[in-house]
Amino acid sequence: MISLLDLVDNSPSKAYDVFVMSTFKAYEEVIDFIAAGTTPQNVIAFRPSEAAEVRVTDLLSREKEGKLSREEKSELDHYLQIEHLMRLAKARARDFLPNE
Repeated sequence: MISLLDLVDNSPSKAYDVFVMSTFKAYEEVIDFIAAGTTPQNVIAFRPSEAAEVRVTDLLSREKEGKLSREEKSELDHYLQIEHLMRLAKARARDFLPNE
């Protein structure tokens, strides 16, 4: 089975390497968060790393200017999918909070 790291090692372009590693790190953050076990309160409080926030802000800014490569557009799409997943998880976590 090929891992994301295998793809990075065999990648023909530096831009693709950055895309794979950035996306891989974003997924790693969420996977580590889930694997560590959590509570509804922690799901609601989850925030991406500063590095991920900076990267997404940069990608969004450059997308508005029409200056994203195909790889960067794909990277941004992955970040947006992760954000959507976390928004759904946060909404569901609120259902598990005790009524106050």
